[in-house]
Amino acid sequence: MNAIVKFLKRPIASALVAILCGFAVAAVILAVAGYNPFITFGTLIHGSIGTPKYITNVIIKATPILLTGVAVAFAFQTGLFNIGAEGQYILGTICATIVGVTVDLPGPLEVPLVVLAGALGGALLGAFIGFLKAKFGIHEVITSIMCNWIMMYLCNFVVGTDAFHKPNSNTAFPIHTSGYTMILPEWKVSEEGIEYLIAHPLLRDVLLKTDLNLGFLVAVLVAVLVGILLSRTKLGYELRAVGLNKDAARFSGIGVEKSIVTCMCISGAICGLAGALNITGIAPHTISLLKVQEGYGFNGLSVAFIAGCSAIGCIPSSLLFSALIYGGMTVQQVLGVPSEIISIMIGTIVFFTALPSIAPKISAWIERRRSEKESSTPNSTAKEA
Repeated sequence: MNAIVKFLKRPIASALVAILCGFAVAAVILAVAGYNPFITFGTLIHGSIGTPKYITNVIIKATPILLTGVAVAFAFQTGLFNIGAEGQYILGTICATIVGVTVDLPGPLEVPLVVLAGALGGALLGAFIGFLKAKFGIHEVITSIMCNWIMMYLCNFVVGTDAFHKPNSNTAFPIHTSGYTMILPEWKVSEEGIEYLIAHPLLRDVLLKTDLNLGFLVAVLVAVLVGILLSRTKLGYELRAVGLNKDAARFSGIGVEKSIVTCMCISGAICGLAGALNITGIAPHTISLLKVQEGYGFNGLSVAFIAGCSAIGCIPSSLLFSALIYGGMTVQQVLGVPSEIISIMIGTIVFFTALPSIAPKISAWIERRRSEKESSTPNSTAKEA
């Protein structure tokens, strides 16, 4: 019992309790709807990690939401709420596509240029939102939400222009192949590559049937660097100080307005990087007409909150989130379970994660019950005597 109480006091306990609550709520809904929860969860797990192909696709889908989650977590740690991660992500895809289509350089030059263009686009939009906050006091939630819609329609505008519209399609031209960050993109479709992969089924599932790319490694590196930036550097200390108390930070000589713009600039750059890596790493390597927002930025919000706004914590959180989404597609295809149930599960997890110190309260309740039981034991013994 002591071990359980100690565990519940750890920061990770709240996330695990929230996940268990999410599965419990989903199980009740599945049972009421006439589906076997155990079979459904078994299919969900198999559809997430059952084959090398599934695992690879979960990792690929986790890349953009890991980066947007880190961006949201970074902003939150510095006292800002970057709900505009979606718009910054979209602008990242736009800038990466424009540069990738118009510039054709060798791979070692093309890839950094395209990725940098996407990150720069997101950084500029984030800095603009931060500037409005610092200069005019306009809340970043309002401006960032408006920018989400502006970027969505800007994407549609770029796709529709004569310079970038691909004829007889709803997409822009794809970027040049020299800008791809996929692993062995040309070799795996060559005769030599196909012959080799046929003889090695594991590699065939991972390389030939997925768009395996370097994006997740970059995303993990960014998460680690952001964690170091916030906890081990002077800039991170100043940004967190501004988030905790602007007046105290200003009194100590920290430029509050500059810190706000810097924070949103960095957060936006990370979101733009997510968009650029999706363009370089996943087919069709271009942008398309958007009827609705793609949701990567909003999923990043959930990832950040499940992780307790920890940059490092966003890594397992994004993998869990991606596994639920990807495995949920398998559940819907195999069992016919409505995808809304998976969305309810995710929403429940986020809801319980948002509750303040749920796990410590459970541990406090356990300790209180145990102390009451121990205090009542001598009285009952004396009465029997």
